[in-house]
Amino acid sequence: MNKFAIITAFLGETRNRYMVYQGNRTLAEKFALAKTIPGLDGFELCYPADFENPAELKALLGQHGFGLAGMNFRSRRTGKWWRGAFIAESPVERQEVLDDLRRAIDAAAEFGMGRISTCPLNDGADTLFELDYARAYDSAAETFGAACARNPAIKICIEYKKSDPVARCLFGTAGETAAFCLWTGIGNLGVTLDLGHALYAEERPAQSAALLAKAGRLFYVHLNDNDGRWDWDMLPGAFHFWESIEFLYALKKLGYTDDWYAFDVYPKELDTAENFAAAFQIARRLETITDRIDVPTMEQLLRERNSAKTLPYLYSLL
Repeated sequence: MNKFAIITAFLGETRNRYMVYQGNRTLAEKFALAKTIPGLDGFELCYPADFENPAELKALLGQHGFGLAGMNFRSRRTGKWWRGAFIAESPVERQEVLDDLRRAIDAAAEFGMGRISTCPLNDGADTLFELDYARAYDSAAETFGAACARNPAIKICIEYKKSDPVARCLFGTAGETAAFCLWTGIGNLGVTLDLGHALYAEERPAQSAALLAKAGRLFYVHLNDNDGRWDWDMLPGAFHFWESIEFLYALKKLGYTDDWYAFDVYPKELDTAENFAAAFQIARRLETITDRIDVPTMEQLLRERNSAKTLPYLYSLL
């Protein structure tokens, strides 16, 4: 059974372009809040925010006994890297990103984390004829390659997303990101598959999981949901019940087990602890339904490809 983690940023301030919903919390306050959430196993720590005082972080981890799913490296920062981090036109800026990511890799190793996830949201373009795509891929390959060489035991996971805040991110789909990783030939460069991002990119998440696994680049998974029109970071199953079931079934079949699910869920004005407790409860329920699928029966149905048989079977499991 996969363990459940929260990205620590979601335990603090929540805001959008128009308003702030909740105030920020100190690291100690985040840990104290996390202790009130049933079903939580650990964290995806955020770099650099959670690592300002490593001694305090170590003490809090020892005190509360949480596990670590990995690190979230923030490659978009206020006041810098606006036109891209890994693909910045300025070699000075790319070196700055690389130096910071190397520090994050060292911190991940110190804390026993085997992977770092990063969502390069500023790496892309708003308009046509704004970005030299070939040069951007070359810059990204150079920057990621130098970072991955720092410690081959640490997996670097690109969390793709179609857009936000740029109109089209360079790493927008599972296929684009898998192709980039394979092209670079870097063994410890792979993908974070965020369920909501796959849905927003109009993918079938189970298919995305299969593609990434076949490429050997399915390194990490985030769970959430949305309406397909925007990345709302809602509770799992809020809109896409059967897509979630097929996704979980595919992950189980592909061997993504005894690992971590990190919940990229945005509480907004809701009670944070209650919202994450609901996310965990729903996810475990989705897993229970998924586990009712008899594998030989489903494999036969997949061979027949007859929805008049498959859908009644699935509904019989509820």
